[in-house]
Amino acid sequence: MTVNAQPTKAMRLAAAAGGAYRRVFAASRIAPLLSRPQPVRRTGFDLDLSILDRREEAEDVVSLVLGDADGRPLPSWVPGAHVDLFLPSGRQRQYSLCGDPADRRAYRVAVRRIPGGEGGSAEVHGLRVGDSVRVRGPRNAFSLVEAGSYLFVAGGIGITPILPMVREADRRGRLWRLVYLGRSRASLPFLRELAHYDSAAVDVRTDDVTGRPDLAGILPLARPGAAVYLCGPPALTDGAWRMLRDLDPSASLHTERFSPLPVVGGGPFRIRLARSGITVDVAGDETALAAVRRALPGVAYSCRQGFCGTCKTRVLDGRVEHRDRTLTARERQDAMLLCVSRASGSLVLDL
Repeated sequence: MTVNAQPTKAMRLAAAAGGAYRRVFAASRIAPLLSRPQPVRRTGFDLDLSILDRREEAEDVVSLVLGDADGRPLPSWVPGAHVDLFLPSGRQRQYSLCGDPADRRAYRVAVRRIPGGEGGSAEVHGLRVGDSVRVRGPRNAFSLVEAGSYLFVAGGIGITPILPMVREADRRGRLWRLVYLGRSRASLPFLRELAHYDSAAVDVRTDDVTGRPDLAGILPLARPGAAVYLCGPPALTDGAWRMLRDLDPSASLHTERFSPLPVVGGGPFRIRLARSGITVDVAGDETALAAVRRALPGVAYSCRQGFCGTCKTRVLDGRVEHRDRTLTARERQDAMLLCVSRASGSLVLDL
């Protein structure tokens, strides 16, 4: 999961003034604040939950409602949070919470089946009411910042973290607009829930009606100083960064993804696992985490992008090329995050 978020002083001033306005949205140019992402904060813990409800939300999309079998309240969360699901096969996947944060009895996630994927989405689609699943979290690195206005852009299943944000922005009486993109209306989940809002604020654009999405025509819909939230395929979010890079920095841009970034500028190196007595080779285009998990499948991880710190590992010998955004200078003296950091020679790890 990649997250970029940081409000500016101008944005906070806009938020203070924005509460007096009616919920309308005027078109204007948008400018990003490119800033250091915030680390994922762990707020919950491991829970064994039951599937209380399962629904077909759209073509190839199911939602699962998870809760405690005895009805005990679940850890609280705020819009933008996600949980890790540990599936019966042992696969670990991250899914945004898309239910109501006020409902402490249940978590809701929605998952699109990915043909030809690694099997996680197909396994989720095979779950049924009454099945048990282990959940870790919730965690949040995609928080809804305080702002006078918001532009939400969701691509397909990217609506899952955005939907609770829309509810919260509306509850706060803030100016907001949602642009919801997808192949067709039949492929878009939660349209029925979004129908409760003013139709002027919910802009559904599908490829079969309006053609491929055009960010150049979407991003200017944001008011100056707005918080812009994008969640969708990498092509959508990456294009936004390129387009907004040089514009007015009075607004902030927030993006999230659950797939790891490709390894860039990496060279091969070797890792010796001191406690296991195993040596693994890390290819130039793979992460240390992937290489280590070939030998030790039980090594814990979550975000796979250097934010959460779950894969933090003690380094016994070797020089680390740190690529994370979480560890302090002191921690980097004898630890690394396996999901992103590398080495130019060899490392000895306490595994």
